[in-house]
Amino acid sequence: MVYLFLILIVIACVGLGFVVLVQNPKGGGLSGTVGGLNNNVMGVKQTTDVLEKGTWMFAGIIAVLALTSTLFLKGGGTSVDNSLLQKVNTTNSAPASPLKK
Repeated sequence: MVYLFLILIVIACVGLGFVVLVQNPKGGGLSGTVGGLNNNVMGVKQTTDVLEKGTWMFAGIIAVLALTSTLFLKGGGTSVDNSLLQKVNTTNSAPASPLKK
């Protein structure tokens, strides 16, 4: 089940990367290249709105998948490994003397 979430997260990350890379940092984005064919129908303003909504949608999908995938991880925080704690010397011995110059 974890692998399914991992694959879905990777697909959503690729989609988010595509949507972010398509946008122009100055607000032009798809309006001049691919979306320029649909300017009569959708308009430039709505093209940037679609890209912004797509960015938020993919970011939300990644967040939800990442949070829900933790439910399917085994032993994430239920068992405590005490072996390292048992190896630590907890007797009341004198601390090492500081180095004198």
